[in-house]
Amino acid sequence: MIKHFVNLADFSAEQLRNLLTRALADKELFRAGSLPASLKRKTLAMIFDKPSLRTRVSFDTAMTHLGGRAINLAPQEIGIGKREAVRDVARVLARMCDGIMARTFSHDLIEQLARWSSVPVINGLTDYSHPCQAMADVMTIEEKLGELAGRTLAFIGDGNNVARSLAVACEKFGMKFILATPSGYELEDDFTSQMDPASFSQTNDPAEAVHGADVLYTDTWISMGQEDERKKRMSDFSGFTISGELLSGAPAGAIVLHCLPAYRDYEITDEVFEAHAETIFEQAENRLHFQRTLLNVLIGEGGVA
Repeated sequence: MIKHFVNLADFSAEQLRNLLTRALADKELFRAGSLPASLKRKTLAMIFDKPSLRTRVSFDTAMTHLGGRAINLAPQEIGIGKREAVRDVARVLARMCDGIMARTFSHDLIEQLARWSSVPVINGLTDYSHPCQAMADVMTIEEKLGELAGRTLAFIGDGNNVARSLAVACEKFGMKFILATPSGYELEDDFTSQMDPASFSQTNDPAEAVHGADVLYTDTWISMGQEDERKKRMSDFSGFTISGELLSGAPAGAIVLHCLPAYRDYEITDEVFEAHAETIFEQAENRLHFQRTLLNVLIGEGGVA
């Protein structure tokens, strides 16, 4: 039984498939008005070191749907790791709440919370990984394209936390992952050495990546905390925009995903974004549906079997 949700690599392919299948079913139950409020009197503590729209609203709303509640803890309120040691925050929250979600810069902070907490800890985002986003992404791909196995996802952009989690998710679900990124922005050797070469590759040529891809995916070129690199990154990523021209090199029927926020005419043109907006915003909504199932499993049922 796995109690925390920190890294996708911690889970077997079967465990992730069971979570995904359950989330798809729960989404239908919710839309039919039949999803039980199974977390009554349960509380989720939410720690935010980074600004948030989708993460905060989706987790808060998910707890409301399940009959529980969420508490938002801003940096100035708890000063985790500064005003108070991470291990002490974890133990206090675990005695008062039923789960902890953190969206922060340091991945080590999430791992420390999980090490010291007796209640489930969920990674809402770190600089290293974004597992909830990746699971919402594969959920969207399955809804739009059907069977995941054998599909190819081309990630056009930075070798960042989203790319890292998506690469693992693709391997777990039998998909191929191709990262197209400028030289110097590839995913690091420590990570790639653990990946199956049959499911993972990197290139510096976006056109090569999208050839044969079922899914084109992008993210901002400048993540929070990288603002001082803006000028250099904007120059380095020139030519890595998902444009109509790049999309034309993919097979007919390919879908476009973006984890948002989107900076139009940088990583994606406004024309392509709006043409695929329905899918992109379904992808955003699926954060709610996957995380609601995850909360139910971790808090309500004690973990992932």
